[in-house]
Amino acid sequence: MFDLFGTIEEWIRGLLTGFVSSNLTTMFADVNEKTGTIASEVGQTPQGWNTGIFSMIHNLSDSVVVPIAGLIITFVLCYELISMIIEKNNMHDMDTWMFFKWFFKAFVAVFLVTNTFNIVMAIFDVGQSMVNSAAGVIGGSTAIDIAQTITAMETEMATMGIGELLSLTLETALVSLCMKIISILITVVLYGRMIEIYLYSSVAPVPFATMTNREWGQIGNNYARGLLALGFQGFFIMVIVGIYCVLVNEMTVAANIHSALFSIAAYTVVLCFALFKTGSISKSIFNAH
Repeated sequence: MFDLFGTIEEWIRGLLTGFVSSNLTTMFADVNEKTGTIASEVGQTPQGWNTGIFSMIHNLSDSVVVPIAGLIITFVLCYELISMIIEKNNMHDMDTWMFFKWFFKAFVAVFLVTNTFNIVMAIFDVGQSMVNSAAGVIGGSTAIDIAQTITAMETEMATMGIGELLSLTLETALVSLCMKIISILITVVLYGRMIEIYLYSSVAPVPFATMTNREWGQIGNNYARGLLALGFQGFFIMVIVGIYCVLVNEMTVAANIHSALFSIAAYTVVLCFALFKTGSISKSIFNAH
C-alpha cells in the first residue's frame, strides 16, 4: 500500500516537474527569440527592412509630394523676396547683394527638395552605424542558457513537495503567458518605429521646402529634429537591450526558483516598458514635437 502511494506521488511529481520544465523552456525560448529580434530589427535601414514598402514610399514622395513641395518653394521664395524688399525702406535702400542672397537661398531650397530622400536616408544610415557600433561595444548576449537554467531549477524542484510543485506549475504557466503578451508588445514597438520612419520619409520634401525661410523654417527645423530623434531611437533601444543583458546575466537561478522566475519576468516587463519610452526620450533630447 505504501509503495503504491509512493509510486503515485513520484508519478505526480514527475508530471508536475515536466509541466514546469516545458513552461520554462517555452518562456525562455520566447525571451531569447524576441531580444535577438530587437538587435536585428533595430540595425536595419528603411530600405533594408522592407524593400517593397520603401519603393512605394519613395515613389509616393517623388510623384505626389515633390510637386506640392515645388509649390511651397514658390510661395516661400516669393514671400522671402517681398520681405527683403520691404525691409529695405520700401526699395529706397536696394543693393544687388540681396538678390544674390535670394538666388542662393532659392538654389539651396531646390537642392534640398530634389535630394530630400537621399538626405533622409543618410540620417538613418548614421543611426544604423551607431546601432551597429553600440552592438559591438555592448558585446554581451541577452540569451538565457536554457539547458543550464532548467537543470539548475530541476535540481531545486527535486526537493519540493507536491503542493509547492503545483504552485510552481501555475506560476510558470502565468509567467509564460505574460511573456507571450510582452513579446507581442515588443513587436508593436519595433514595427511601429519603422512605420513612423516611413511616414516621416513620405512627406519629407514638404518640410524641407521651408527650411531656407526664417519664419517658415521652423517647420523644416522641427522635422529635421524629428528625423534625428527617430534615427537615434535605435541607439537608445540597443542601450536598453544591453542593460537587460546585464540584469539577466547577473541573476542567480539556483538561489530561489520562485524569485528567479519572477525576476526574469520583471526584467522583461521593464525591457518592454523602456522600449515604449525610447521614442519620447529621443524626441525630448532633440526637442522634437
